[in-house]
Amino acid sequence: MRFVLDAGQRAFADSLDAMLTAAGTPSVVRDWSRGEHASGRALWSRIADAGVFALTVPEEYGGLGAGPVELVVAFVELGRHAVPGPLVETVAAAALLTGLDDPGPAKRLLPVLASGASTATLAPGPYALDADMADVRLTTPPGTNDLYLAPPAGAAEGRRSLDPARRLFPLPPGGELLASGPQVAVAAGHALARGRLATAAQALGVGLALLDRTIRYVGQRSQFGVPVGSFQAVKHRLADTKIALEFARAVLFGAALTTTAADVAAAKVTACEAAYTTARAALQLHGAIGYTAEYDLSLWLTKARALRTAWGGPRECRALVLSGRDRRW
Repeated sequence: MRFVLDAGQRAFADSLDAMLTAAGTPSVVRDWSRGEHASGRALWSRIADAGVFALTVPEEYGGLGAGPVELVVAFVELGRHAVPGPLVETVAAAALLTGLDDPGPAKRLLPVLASGASTATLAPGPYALDADMADVRLTTPPGTNDLYLAPPAGAAEGRRSLDPARRLFPLPPGGELLASGPQVAVAAGHALARGRLATAAQALGVGLALLDRTIRYVGQRSQFGVPVGSFQAVKHRLADTKIALEFARAVLFGAALTTTAADVAAAKVTACEAAYTTARAALQLHGAIGYTAEYDLSLWLTKARALRTAWGGPRECRALVLSGRDRRW
């Protein structure tokens, strides 16, 4: 099967790339890592104006009603530019709210999420990303079929991950009960699949950015009077990462078309492993400068490692692929 984006999808990707390039995202990421969210919120508004958060929200709630392919196109660009914040969590929260039988929470919360007026986070595990700045904090306590709107988390409660721009928070117990019953478990499954697909796309974008930066670097750095990029060993290493990323791209877009749980899990593990492999190659080919936090490469290196285990690590996703579950979301 040949996956080719149509003219509208390519134009959408190009417009996001141009906007994020002009925004200077490395400085935004560094601000975010220090807990300064003003520049990140400004960028968030611009991303929302581009329609990213409205893509998969139904039209009756102020969304665009687009499909998973458009979501993947957008998140590849967000990953390519290392945009910080609960991006995946916001679209996953929208999927959870859309999947509820009771339309009340969706009518209340989806319009502000689609417009970018509010940010959202939810906890697929014990911790939620950026719960100190998110306006909507959704949680489903383990062993229950209850969905709560959790109270705010204190900034001091955050824990740093490998990626300094990703702060993880335990959500306080209790809060406002939004929904209860088997519908919550079904909707949470939809949200998990949406989160995994968006994370896989983000990881692919991170890997593509690392490869592009490394190709430029080895073309400029000289050893023995020639660019190191001319060495056969370097060419082979870069070729291997390129093949891994292109294979991941096909698996990712295939999952966006089928939307089965197993295919999405396959996309998650394939894209994240390709990005992680590319990060290791980028670090080694940059030499000592690759280890410095001041060098912008580190913003993508740490994100590739963090995304590898976000929304389900390699072991969990591989087990799901082997189970052959084909439920669509």
